[in-house]
Amino acid sequence: MVQQVTNGIKISVTSNFESTSYRNFRLYFAFSYEVTIENQSNDTVQLLERQWTIFDSLNHNEVVEGLGVIGKKPILKPTQKYTYKSSCFLTSRIGAMKGFYNMINFSTSKTFKVYIPTFQLMVSSIHN
Repeated sequence: MVQQVTNGIKISVTSNFESTSYRNFRLYFAFSYEVTIENQSNDTVQLLERQWTIFDSLNHNEVVEGLGVIGKKPILKPTQKYTYKSSCFLTSRIGAMKGFYNMINFSTSKTFKVYIPTFQLMVSSIHN
């Protein structure tokens, strides 16, 4: 698990190798990841947007951005947590992801970035 706190918002991420998949005669490696967002600040905040940078060891980088996460824009009061799961496909056995969320502080009406720490994506057999 990796963790990082930005402006009182704690991000924790775990990742897992799930399986391989063939699409269009090409082998892909499927990974899942679980993100927990914890509001350790004194203000209510809302996640508005996300941006991910996905790297794989074959030097292929992809930027993914959009509104919310998994179709939701969670609102977090102080001490609340929000956890979601998602996935990605790589063309190699090793990769990484990092990114940030754009959030709004309801007390100040200001938007701010919350950084998602870099986490590794690695096929299980490589750990041994």
